Amino acid sequence: MSLLLKHTVRSCLALALAAVAFTAGAQDYPSHPITMVMPYAPGGPGDVVTRVIAGAMQKTLGQTIVVDNTAGASGTIGSAKVARSKADGYTLLMIHVSHATSLAMFKNLPYHPVDDFEPIGSATTGPMLILSRNEFPAKDLNEFVTYLKANPSKVSLAHAGVGSASHLCGLMLMSTLKVKLNEIPYKGTGPALNDLMGGQVDILCDQTSGTVPAVKGGKIKAYAAAGRARLPSLPEVPAISEAGVEGFDINISFGLYAPKGTPKPVLDQLSAALQKAVADPDVRKRLEGMGISAVSADRARPEALRAHLKNEVDTLGGLLIKAGVQAN
Repeated sequence: MSLLLKHTVRSCLALALAAVAFTAGAQDYPSHPITMVMPYAPGGPGDVVTRVIAGAMQKTLGQTIVVDNTAGASGTIGSAKVARSKADGYTLLMIHVSHATSLAMFKNLPYHPVDDFEPIGSATTGPMLILSRNEFPAKDLNEFVTYLKANPSKVSLAHAGVGSASHLCGLMLMSTLKVKLNEIPYKGTGPALNDLMGGQVDILCDQTSGTVPAVKGGKIKAYAAAGRARLPSLPEVPAISEAGVEGFDINISFGLYAPKGTPKPVLDQLSAALQKAVADPDVRKRLEGMGISAVSADRARPEALRAHLKNEVDTLGGLLIKAGVQAN
C-alpha cells in the first residue's frame, strides 16, 4: 500500500471515529450540569428572566442549569466567554438587544454576534417603563414631560451601560422629547435600580421584568409605559402616548444562544426545552407578574431568533451608528 493511500485511509478512519464520538456525545446530552451565562449584573431584569427560564428548562432536560452572571462592557464580556466555549451545549448565552447592537458599539469586538453563535430561540418580550426616584418633583406624566423639557441639565438619567436596553430606551426618550439629560452609566440594571431607589439618580428607563416589583412596593415611581398601551400588571400607569408623546415605543426580547458549531441534535433538544418552558403556565404567570410575556412557542425556535437578530442588527444597530454612539 502506498504512503499516500495509507495516509488517506488513516485520515478517513480518524474522521469516522470523530463522527461516531460526536454523534454519541449528542445522543447522551445532557450528561452533566449546563451553564447559562447572563452577561449582566445580578438582580437586573435579565437575571430574573434567565433564572425563570433556566428553572423551567432544567426540568425538561433533567440536568441542573447554573446561571453565571458575567457582567461588563454592555454584555460583551459574557458573550465573548460563550463564543470561546466548547460547542457542546453546556455553555449557553441568554441576552437581549445588546447582542445585536454590539456590532455598532465596539470597533474590535472579539466575536461576531451572528457568525459565532447558534440561535436556540427567543424567550420573552416586554415593554419599557419610565421610572424615577420617589422624591422626583413631577406628580404625574404631564408634569414629568414638562419638567424634563424645562430642566434637562438638572436631570440625571441612569442606564445599565452603553448599548444596553435601558441606554437605548434613554436615547429614544431624549430624542423623542428633544432634550439632553445627564447620563449615568452602570454595569447592569441592578446597580442602577438600587441607586434609583436610594435617590442617588433621578430617572431610569428600563424593562418591566426587574422594575415592576419595585414600583408595586412603593420604592420608586413609574410615570409611563413606552408605547400606546398600558400594562396589565400596572393598569394605573399611563402609556406615554397619553401625554401626547408619539413615536416612543420599544419592546425588549431575550434570546438564547449556543456557540457556533453546537451539534444540531443538541440545539434541537435545547429549543424543545425552551418551547416547553415558554408554554408552561407557571412560567407565564411568573413573567406576567413582572410585566413581561413569554413568547409564543413558534418564536422559541432557532429560525425565528435568527430573523429577529438580523432585524435588530439592521434597525437598532443602524440607529446607534446614526447617533454616533460608541462604547468608551
